[in-house]
Amino acid sequence: MALTPALGIAATCRGRVLDAKSGKPIAGALATMGNTVVQTNASGNFRISGRGDAAGIRADGYLRTDVPLDSCTRDKAVVKLMPFRPKALYLSFYAIGTPSLRDRAVQLIQKTQLNALVIDVKGDRGMIAYPSAIPLAKEDGAQSVLTVPNLKARVEQLHQLHLYLIARIVTFKDDALASAKPGLAVKTKDGKVWHDSEHMAWTDPFKQEVRNYNIEVAVEAAQAGFDEIQFDYVRFPDSKGVVFSEPDNEVSRVNTIAGFLAAARKRLNPYNVFLSADIFGYVCWNKNDTGIGQKLERVAKEVDYVSPMLYPSTFQYGIPGDRNPVENPVDVIRLTLARARERTGLDPVHFRPWLQAFRDYAFDKRQFGAEEINGQIHAADHFGSDGWMLWNPRNVYTTAGLTLQQPEEKTKGQD
Repeated sequence: MALTPALGIAATCRGRVLDAKSGKPIAGALATMGNTVVQTNASGNFRISGRGDAAGIRADGYLRTDVPLDSCTRDKAVVKLMPFRPKALYLSFYAIGTPSLRDRAVQLIQKTQLNALVIDVKGDRGMIAYPSAIPLAKEDGAQSVLTVPNLKARVEQLHQLHLYLIARIVTFKDDALASAKPGLAVKTKDGKVWHDSEHMAWTDPFKQEVRNYNIEVAVEAAQAGFDEIQFDYVRFPDSKGVVFSEPDNEVSRVNTIAGFLAAARKRLNPYNVFLSADIFGYVCWNKNDTGIGQKLERVAKEVDYVSPMLYPSTFQYGIPGDRNPVENPVDVIRLTLARARERTGLDPVHFRPWLQAFRDYAFDKRQFGAEEINGQIHAADHFGSDGWMLWNPRNVYTTAGLTLQQPEEKTKGQD
């Protein structure tokens, strides 16, 4: 677990970052001290000056770690990062606070290849699961229901089970804030607060106060000890005829979303946490911003991991080379990830897809069982992604499609 940043004294830390299994140097790993960030060179070496009690070290495809200053200020530290690919289940705002659902998920993880959880800290209605110190969270009703009384204690408990923990933050879809503060909401043409098809209000991504609010939630999650911060609904609403506080065009939308992620990354640097963003699956195919501010190349530059939502049921028009996504779910994963890599030139480890673990709702209503789930997993693993995440909105998961493992097998390595 990363240390909480402290002001500390100014110091210089030197070291070399290696793969803990192969012993090979890791180029491009990030070293952080306070707000200072440097990358390792081709030999895995780094030198960083800043303030803090430790230097944080992380790299895509590995677990993060901290290096105490007393081990790297006089002599060069040898830092060994453990390869790791998260294989996660999603737990909602309510599920993380419901012992039966939470314990069932943990039990499933303990007997399969799963090793991670994606947990709502700010859910789909804008509710914040834990007692927050952010003033706006107390003003907008986001604290009216608390499902995790002590977030840091819950994180520590789950870390003791050797789980990688991802904090999901539903960003601009925020009924609580938009309803309580209409001046921060997306509007209709007649000036009223706009609501989507689920009767949910959204906040205006152009508003600096909205962006700052979500970043502060991310900081609290990082302080609680989460390994990764994941922004979902980090986009403009996909609806025509809505009104924002600034001119709405592709350039302004793309700059706003990318700018938000860049600001979040800068604010989170002292905590040495990974940063990820969820995107529509079609964003990997569309060369424009899909009308929502998500342009693949721009998003990918600002985060450690891009998480496309590759649920076959959401590809209502199919994809090039496959017009029946639920009939061939493997093709959706395989072809979409290949297109994302082709467009960005990034290593596959920069991507971690969401996979469908729920009944189809758009085509023939088929149940996604062992064959469909296992096929999606195999496609993601074959691509070389940084693991994968299973989505079921009801948080009901079984061993279907998963590989059963004995406890001792899970201790041999997670790469």
